[in-house]
Amino acid sequence: MRLVELQLNHFRNYEELFLEFGKGVHIFIGENAQGKTNLMESIYTLAMTKSHRTNQDRELIMWNEDTATIKGKVEKKISNIPLEIRFSNKGKIGRVNHLEQKKLSSYLGQLNVILFAPENLELVKGAPANRRKFMDMELGQMNPIYLHELVEYQRLIKQRNHYLKQLAIKKSSADLYLEVLTEQVIEKATAILNHRLEFMEQLEALARPIHEQISLGREEFSLKYQTSLSIEKGMSQDEVKELYQKQFEAVQKRELEQASTLVGPHRDDLIFYLNDKPVQNFGSQGQQRSTVLSLKLAEIELMNIATGEYPILLLDDVLSELDDDRQTHLIKAIENKVQTFITTTSLDGIRKQFINEPIVYPIHQGQVQ
Repeated sequence: MRLVELQLNHFRNYEELFLEFGKGVHIFIGENAQGKTNLMESIYTLAMTKSHRTNQDRELIMWNEDTATIKGKVEKKISNIPLEIRFSNKGKIGRVNHLEQKKLSSYLGQLNVILFAPENLELVKGAPANRRKFMDMELGQMNPIYLHELVEYQRLIKQRNHYLKQLAIKKSSADLYLEVLTEQVIEKATAILNHRLEFMEQLEALARPIHEQISLGREEFSLKYQTSLSIEKGMSQDEVKELYQKQFEAVQKRELEQASTLVGPHRDDLIFYLNDKPVQNFGSQGQQRSTVLSLKLAEIELMNIATGEYPILLLDDVLSELDDDRQTHLIKAIENKVQTFITTTSLDGIRKQFINEPIVYPIHQGQVQ
């Protein structure tokens, strides 16, 4: 797939903008604070319905304006699809083929993107929440069923936590309603866990040879999904549910004391290893960057396998973070098959990577020259 048109209205520092894109590599170049990353953010937001830079949608709307709109046209193998996301003080609306979507979850997956930015290093060395978000965002693009299960699970966790708080205030013990909520949580938790484990197995299989090539055979990549359950390969769904049930029974007293759900995928983690050592604890900065690069390249291939089309790649000021060898691996991996958008303050160190006929867009004060 590729993004063939992008139109902005009152988005960040862009009052009006219309761009058309072809295949290949597109480079947004300019000094800092001119709007390069805002432009990249608009593409990401068009795909994901939310920004990767802020949780406050109001920040996306230009100062002194009431609404911001991002429109795009996506070319797929079968047809071209118009997309639109509109932000206002009342919330946001997503349209696909000019039809408003009742749920934004129905919008996702129309434009698939992989973002690679300096903050992605937090994927390796940051908090577990970063890695859970990574799994949810990538799986959500590829698998609408997972996204539906996740939304329902998050709703149930919120509902269960609220009820635990009520019980704590009343100093009451567990009751039938809490048991019903727990059963519903276990049902969704089991489905989410199953999707995640399958995703991680596929991702590891793709990332392992990629990392071996990047490290010139010196490092073996592996990953482990960390959950509180003692899961064994080949376990049935019913067996997993039984494990969850036992865990909830074991922590019930603490849950009532803390008014919080202490078991489930919302507390799981993902650990990356090089030569059987956790990268988070023992990896150098170079190894951490290589790990993220391997994951991103594996994501691209996995998304193509899952959807039948390559995603769009967004490289937000990241080439400067990679040495020449890692840049070369990245460029060779995407060459001639992935539409790519790059932001940079300088073309130095990029042209020598032999990008095939990149299209360069100079950006100054919210204007594309």
